[in-house]
Amino acid sequence: MTASTSYFAGRGLTRRRRVTNRVMLALAWLAAIVAIAPLIWILAYVTIQAAGQLSIGFLTNLPTPVGVPGGGIVNSIVGSAMTVGLGLAIAAPFGIAAGMYAALRPDSRIGIIIRFSTDTLAGVPSIVMGIFAYTIVVLPQGHFSAFAGGIVLSFIMLPILVRTTEEMLKLVPRSLREGSLALGAAEWRTSVRVLLPAAINGILTGVMLAIARGAGEAAPMLFTAFGNPFMNTDFEQPVATLPHTVFVYAISPYDDWRAKAWATAFVLIVIILVLNVTARLLVSWRTRKVGASR
Repeated sequence: MTASTSYFAGRGLTRRRRVTNRVMLALAWLAAIVAIAPLIWILAYVTIQAAGQLSIGFLTNLPTPVGVPGGGIVNSIVGSAMTVGLGLAIAAPFGIAAGMYAALRPDSRIGIIIRFSTDTLAGVPSIVMGIFAYTIVVLPQGHFSAFAGGIVLSFIMLPILVRTTEEMLKLVPRSLREGSLALGAAEWRTSVRVLLPAAINGILTGVMLAIARGAGEAAPMLFTAFGNPFMNTDFEQPVATLPHTVFVYAISPYDDWRAKAWATAFVLIVIILVLNVTARLLVSWRTRKVGASR
């Protein structure tokens, strides 16, 4: 092969590679657009439908009877905060501790069991968890309650907390753990004083993702918190939650309630979207920081 033939063959190969690269980039952009388009469509549609109901009063007032103008969802916001807060308070200590053990002893029998159980629990439908909480909490109590809602949300949050904690601890440089152990620190002290602070931003990301997941669950609330048209801060009594309120308003025959369902859905979507975006930003920042330290 002469030099000129090699030159033209090389140019042809380079041209084919450029064309292939551009085609694959175009397909990647098309796939991204197809994935993002439904989210944008849903957000735009919900925003348009909710525009007529959104106001400060909608967020600060109690619901009004059918046919009475005005009213809001402050009781649902408070109820969601109660159930999600209680669920997080129950799930966070166990989830973080289990995630730490699975990360530090991944090949141990207990570590394998934790990982398998977490994956299995994450795949259980939320309505099944709601029925389970109804059986073990609501029936013995004899009534619905915010406490029962918090219990079922703790089951839903637990796998997210375990997995996030495990993955974030794996990002911590091994040199930190080895250095602490070499200085004579006990393993539990190394985990609490060295590894946990180093991974705290990622763990907080998991906490926010768990909150977002719990805040959007409607089916378990039908069997536990049940709903309440009045303001209630007693964990032993039923409470309204945002997903349950959307469900009740959406299936009603009243135009006013259906309009409020769209507005409530918009508030819920904004809360979940803010939590998810914040969590992603924290993960990205934490990954860059760990990469720079290495």
